[in-house]
Amino acid sequence: MTSRFSEIKLGPAVEVFALQKAYIEDAYEKKVNLSIGAYRTNDGKPWVLPVVRKVEKSLAADELQNHEYLPVLGLDAFSQAATKMLLGSDCPMIAQGCAFGIQTISGTGALRVAAEFCSRILHYDTFYYSKPTWENHKLVFINGGFKKACEYTYWNAQTRSVDMEGMLKDLRDAPENSVIILHACAHNPTGCDPTPEQWAQIADVIEEKRLFTIFDSAYQGFATGDLDRDAYAVRMFASRKIEFLCAQSFAKNFGLYNERVGNLVVVMHDTKQLAQVKSQLTLIVRGMYSNPPNHGARIVATVLNNPDLYKEWKGHIVTMSNRIKEMRKCLYERLVQKGTPGCWEHITNQIGMFSYTGLTEKQVECLMNNYHIYMLRSGRINMCGLNEYNLDYVASAIYETVLLYPQNKQDCIC
Repeated sequence: MTSRFSEIKLGPAVEVFALQKAYIEDAYEKKVNLSIGAYRTNDGKPWVLPVVRKVEKSLAADELQNHEYLPVLGLDAFSQAATKMLLGSDCPMIAQGCAFGIQTISGTGALRVAAEFCSRILHYDTFYYSKPTWENHKLVFINGGFKKACEYTYWNAQTRSVDMEGMLKDLRDAPENSVIILHACAHNPTGCDPTPEQWAQIADVIEEKRLFTIFDSAYQGFATGDLDRDAYAVRMFASRKIEFLCAQSFAKNFGLYNERVGNLVVVMHDTKQLAQVKSQLTLIVRGMYSNPPNHGARIVATVLNNPDLYKEWKGHIVTMSNRIKEMRKCLYERLVQKGTPGCWEHITNQIGMFSYTGLTEKQVECLMNNYHIYMLRSGRINMCGLNEYNLDYVASAIYETVLLYPQNKQDCIC
């Protein structure tokens, strides 16, 4: 008998998880993992934030806690606190009832709910994502019901910075009601963000061309250590009363990767359609995963709503962001000291967890095969994978690889 599954084709591997598996199975003593997007200490270990440990212990000791279902839209104390963190506690849109959040299964879940809401409820069929972008954006939005996936220019490989002219042109050419995915801060994978002046230009085009924005905010506080600075773009759109959705993740800034803590923020002109919007979001969530998990959201809500814990947590995100900045500085200095051909200033100019190094696929292949240094084929590296014990090894490997496989001179303009 022929199996019903006999015609199914093998799907492509998810690159970052395939690299993680290869790294774990590699027995080489000096191996280095610069692929998966997770924070690591200077010892190369995962870090459970001390404030998270503290809250987990208190929750475990609280006999009033239980494992009952949350409401479909999640823990309200969490969503309210997360929305205020994003938009600011003094945001007029919150005070007027025009902005609210719903708990989701991390930032990816928020994006998936947003995609289905836009495609099925708002009847939008075209979305734009940056070139390059986080690998999952396209898959999430296609699975969410969108028919047409388009790219807008973002990265200038020669200057290793944002190609603002190209980006604005592509946005102007987008048809009305196209959904534009924007990274709120610490653009993944490039680590390059628009300036405040450039964000204003982007907002102008969004309004002029009647486009619809979905922000992906995965790194607030984690990027620079400053919650307000990392929320600049989102808050500017809100201040201009531009309607949008924003997917928040608390994987990085709370270290709650596997707890899948997310929030989808909705910002509207007024409250007339509030009940209708919430009702449709409720039905989307009910038909997708029914309701979200409690534990991680309870931790975040407890911290954000307690002044002392909140202060302690803000110290933790400064610790993480400062270590990333230090690794950027140290890698840059080592590459320059060795006389590594090419331009490397972009490593310190970029922000956040990732650096778009400019290394070619051939160079990346060499680094993995010959030096056991794992990174995405695009040349994106996670700066958290660097530490004082492997910096010299990584810098030397890059130096030797670039000498062996030189880049074209036109690839970089200093």
